[in-house]
Amino acid sequence: QVQLVESGGGSVQAGGSLTLSCVVPRNVDADDVMGWYRQAPGKQREVVATLRRPDGFATYINAVKGRFTASQDTARTTMFLRMNDLKPEDTGIYHCNRLDRQVSWGQGTQVTVSS
Repeated sequence: QVQLVESGGGSVQAGGSLTLSCVVPRNVDADDVMGWYRQAPGKQREVVATLRRPDGFATYINAVKGRFTASQDTARTTMFLRMNDLKPEDTGIYHCNRLDRQVSWGQGTQVTVSS
C-alpha cells in the first residue's frame, strides 16, 4: 500500500452518526502525528482533529469538540473518526494525512448531512 485509504462516509440526517476509517500506508511511520481533514463545499481543507499516535492523545477544533472522537487500532495501522450528532455544517470530503509533511492524499470519503 502506497496511499492513504479513507472509507465510511455516507449520507445521514442531522443528529445521526458515522464512523470513518483510514488505513495508513507503510510510508507513514506509526509514530507520526496524524490529522483528520475536512473540506466543506466552497471552503479550504481544514484539520478537524489530530491524533498523537504514540499515546493516542487527540485534539479537536471547537466546532466538533464533544461530538467527534479520533482513535486508532492497537497496531496503529488504522485510524478512526467517530462522528456523533452530525450537523449540516459537517458536510464535506474527509481525508486523513500526516499533520506535518503530508504524503500523497487519498481519495477521501464524502459525508453529507441533511436537516
